[in-house]
Amino acid sequence: MEDREDVRSIIPFLPLVLRSSTLSWPSAAAEEALEALSKGPELSHVDSGQLMAVAISDIRNSVGLSSGPFARFAAEGYALFFDELMPRNDSDRWFREILPSLATLLLKLPSLLETHWKKADSFFDVKRGRVVTGLRLLEQQEAGIVVLSQELIGALLACSLFSLFPIPERGSKHLPMINFDKFFANLHEKYREKQEDKIKCIVHYFERICSSMPKGFVSFERKVLLLESGSSAMSYPTADFWSESIVPLCPVEVHTSGFIEDHSKESLKVDFANKYIGGGALKKGCVQEEILFMIYPELISGMLFLPAMAENEAIEMVGAERFSNYTGYSSSFRFSGDCVDKTDIDCFGRRRTRFIAIDALRRPGKKQYELQFVLREINKAFCGFRDESRHAKCATLSEGNDCHSASVEDCIIDKAPAAALELEGKLEDKDVRHSKAGTHPLILNQEQHVGIVTGNWGCGAYGGDPELKTVIQWLAASQALRPSLTYYTFGLEALQNLAKVSEWILMQKWTVGDLWNMLLEYSSQRSKEGTRLGFFSWLLPSGVDNDAVISNSMGAT
Repeated sequence: MEDREDVRSIIPFLPLVLRSSTLSWPSAAAEEALEALSKGPELSHVDSGQLMAVAISDIRNSVGLSSGPFARFAAEGYALFFDELMPRNDSDRWFREILPSLATLLLKLPSLLETHWKKADSFFDVKRGRVVTGLRLLEQQEAGIVVLSQELIGALLACSLFSLFPIPERGSKHLPMINFDKFFANLHEKYREKQEDKIKCIVHYFERICSSMPKGFVSFERKVLLLESGSSAMSYPTADFWSESIVPLCPVEVHTSGFIEDHSKESLKVDFANKYIGGGALKKGCVQEEILFMIYPELISGMLFLPAMAENEAIEMVGAERFSNYTGYSSSFRFSGDCVDKTDIDCFGRRRTRFIAIDALRRPGKKQYELQFVLREINKAFCGFRDESRHAKCATLSEGNDCHSASVEDCIIDKAPAAALELEGKLEDKDVRHSKAGTHPLILNQEQHVGIVTGNWGCGAYGGDPELKTVIQWLAASQALRPSLTYYTFGLEALQNLAKVSEWILMQKWTVGDLWNMLLEYSSQRSKEGTRLGFFSWLLPSGVDNDAVISNSMGAT
């Protein structure tokens, strides 16, 4: 096993050691402590949050983490939650049933990892070659995929609860912190109800998996637009690429209420991400990304091995199960009970739940209208929205073959989509490209493909212009050959006319290039203070009243 590159890359970040091709806990004392915990409070005498914190500290010392600081107030945070905030009956059950089950799961971690790596190279039955899916450090500029079983994820997150992951090398590799010690410390240091409810979500997850361990899989893929051309893979698009695009705009569906994660149709849902995946999920953060990571806790496992995203990267996460319901947002966030996720399962054992993490510019101010930053944002979204298998199928079609012959297994990591873009050049007649307003002629069966579901990406604390960001995402989704863009405005006043404006644009039969050029002209004027209008007001002809724009087919709700 020590000959495997994936194993070598991740071992420094695990609380285990590799001896004679076998994984194990680094000391007998660590295993003995976990064995005692697994027998319940009668043997371990751990029946309170205070004693749980002591046990965690002892185990950390036994695996060699005594030099790594345990967060200040972490012990007080564990005690506060489990001894004071958690109802007594629930607390008794936690120490009698859940904590012993988690200790048992931790004892299984070495064997779970060994089994994982033995099966990793054959997870996808790919006819075009081997696909590496093993747990490894998936570094920046390294396009690839890691697939983990839900049971292995459960064991990894139990390590997080016990704060057992080594931390010294994480900073140098641009990895976010994944231990839960600061998560609990923040609860005590400056109590906020939202922090308590975030912990409730995680505790509920552990209760659920200890009652019935899920058997599916979750995948994490780093997607990269190459910064240098010369490869068959897609390179980082230039402004000319966007300006010259003849791809038609996809339909837009607007919702003024509701939540992205509740969208029922299979789709690629946008995670308004921090460049460090998970953002402040394990700190004090409680906005869109952090909430996703609380109600879908399996996403947290990606924080173990995914360094920060570069400008030309995105991270796609498929298969996570939802365990909790919630109400509110930010300071008003509250755990509201169990969620039974009934999402369908794909042929790889993953739930058909897809999230794409893309990080927006932080507080860009006026510079967001400059070409280099508009280009940065659209390429970031395009990187995330591109469907490699979709482009590969279109490439097959462009060569005169049957598009339907390309399977997911054939295309899962196919990195040669250039021919799909060449197909665009064959669509000379604008009337052919828009045989029906807003319909992609390249899509042979829309039910086989997923649209983009998004909202006000980078427009809250990050300070982005909502109209600019909306159009950027629409252009990226269209160029990525997605069948549709569904947009949740969350009632934002600046986007109250989005449905009407988007339909007016579609009625003009504009291409991606047409709308991009209009956006650039507007952005240039805005950056030079030539206009103070929002993009929608600037774009619509002066004789066109918003109320006169037909909107009966946009499905605004």
